[in-house]
Amino acid sequence: MIWPSSGWKRAATYVWHRMRRLPDTPERIARGLFAGVFISFTPLFGFHFLGAAGIAWAMRGNIPAALLGTFVGNPLTTPIFMTLSLETGYWLLGTENRLTLSQVLPFFSEASAQIARNLLSFWTGGESDWTPLREFFTRIWFPMLAGSVIPGTIAGLIFQWGSLPLIRAWQRLRARHRDARIAAARARGTKP
Repeated sequence: MIWPSSGWKRAATYVWHRMRRLPDTPERIARGLFAGVFISFTPLFGFHFLGAAGIAWAMRGNIPAALLGTFVGNPLTTPIFMTLSLETGYWLLGTENRLTLSQVLPFFSEASAQIARNLLSFWTGGESDWTPLREFFTRIWFPMLAGSVIPGTIAGLIFQWGSLPLIRAWQRLRARHRDARIAAARARGTKP
């Protein structure tokens, strides 16, 4: 789950390969990256692709770039993002009784199990009890969601502004290579 079966180098090479071939303006690709990085800080686990695509669409960014940008949130970086978002949320909301990441993780497991039990009770005829989830949402999920805005925006802007000159340079280089291939083909008298 943490280590890609083909290794990190191959996974990074694949993402780089996909980024190089995105057919759009550098500004739209950079806005898409912003959307993907931003959404990686939120506790919307399982919905990061949809959220990134929605934000990219609203910002007129490149949706495939947004989907690739969500890879910034991976098993190695997610604990850091969760901690930053949770601490920022506690600070914004003025929460006194703060939980550490090691205390938060069991809450996520229990909340997932509780949601599964409650959804299963609709088919089994059992009783569903949503009250234990109230503590999870008020003490963890909502502060993390509120707190994800600041670090997510900062990280997203760093990626957006940092990638823009690289994307421009790469597209100029590709255009020069393409023009050189076309000129060489015309010199040989073949179709480019």
